[in-house]
Amino acid sequence: MAILECRELTKYFDSSLALDHVSLTVEPGRIVGLLGPNGSGKSTLIKLANGLLVPSSGVVTIDGHAPGPETKELVSYLPERTYLSGWMNVVQLLDFFCDFYPDFDRDAAEHMLTALEISPKLRIRQMSKGTREKVQLILVMSRRARLYLLDEPIGGVDPATRDYIIHTILSNYNENASLVISTHLIADVENVLDDVIFINKGRILLQQSVDQIRQEKGCSVDELFREVFRYAE
Repeated sequence: MAILECRELTKYFDSSLALDHVSLTVEPGRIVGLLGPNGSGKSTLIKLANGLLVPSSGVVTIDGHAPGPETKELVSYLPERTYLSGWMNVVQLLDFFCDFYPDFDRDAAEHMLTALEISPKLRIRQMSKGTREKVQLILVMSRRARLYLLDEPIGGVDPATRDYIIHTILSNYNENASLVISTHLIADVENVLDDVIFINKGRILLQQSVDQIRQEKGCSVDELFREVFRYAE
């Protein structure tokens, strides 16, 4: 069974169409790039899968269930913006995640934080943007979830931080779980992806494995993305 499935999923905000009859599946054990320009519907799709928005029509399921309390145990979500309170320090963040998520691996999180030399007493408001991004990703990836939804995890940070974030994702990724990475920075993530989904103006333009793209089209995902979106307007 697909860990994530959308069938004719549609979302309006007032009269504005954000997702237009989206149908897709994400199988267990796959790293999937949800790729599209800014404003293409990536965040809306991820929020619907996480139960933060309600579809206008169509269906989204997590392991066969509509998003709700039971799917929260299956999904670990990284939003596009930092949601952690500025007054909290690192220890309080770890306590918070331990309290809310039974699958949170505190030892794994502490190991990564120590490797980065991030002080347990450091507060969110004292951190640089890059450090906040790293801490939030560490917290999300330290859960033993079945589906990870990462919304623009490498947007707005320097290349060295991007490299660390991608390394953190791969080194903490459970190979039996699935991972969806939303981004428009294709070249930075292409080498870690199994499958890609191209989305633009709320419509799915392509869903294919990276190997198929390279074999059948003779180009990289980044090259295909540039070609497809050149004519997608």
